[in-house]
Amino acid sequence: MQGSSGADGYGKQKSDDRFLISYCEHCGFPTIWHGESIIFPLNLSAEPPNEDLPEEIKKDYEEARAIFNLSPRGSAALLRLGIQKLCAHLGQPGKNINADIKALVAAGLPHKVQEALDSVRVIGNDAVHPGTIDLNDDRDTANQLFRLVNFITQKMITEPREIDEIYSNLPAEKLQGIKDRDGV
Repeated sequence: MQGSSGADGYGKQKSDDRFLISYCEHCGFPTIWHGESIIFPLNLSAEPPNEDLPEEIKKDYEEARAIFNLSPRGSAALLRLGIQKLCAHLGQPGKNINADIKALVAAGLPHKVQEALDSVRVIGNDAVHPGTIDLNDDRDTANQLFRLVNFITQKMITEPREIDEIYSNLPAEKLQGIKDRDGV
């Protein structure tokens, strides 16, 4: 550390190799890093949750967003817990992600959603259980988990809700005609 006296009113100043300041190429705003962690600005840089994400899971998601810059590993652990809760919301026991994925696929889960769920399960050396911290988790892993939670919610909750809304707005005589056709 080098010492220098500050003539600009900030008192004694020192340089410290543990910190790095980078500047946005677009706006010039500074970002202060401590190792791999952003300590300033403390903003929510991860994407917001899908509006249809159940409230209990949305709380975990928002907490993961709030700590993302300070602790990507903690953020990833919360998101894995959110995936486990999302599996339970989709009708599975929520105790074992692998078993839940298998059951959801057997129940007609689209293959791409299965790939997304399997990605969540194996990110972190395949040995990480939801809600635990993996020493290998980093910003990229946590970012993928944010995207996957929203992707799964979109495919399994939002899209079916939107289709139900469209279908339920059909005229009553048309709905009856469909029921007659299908023998329901």
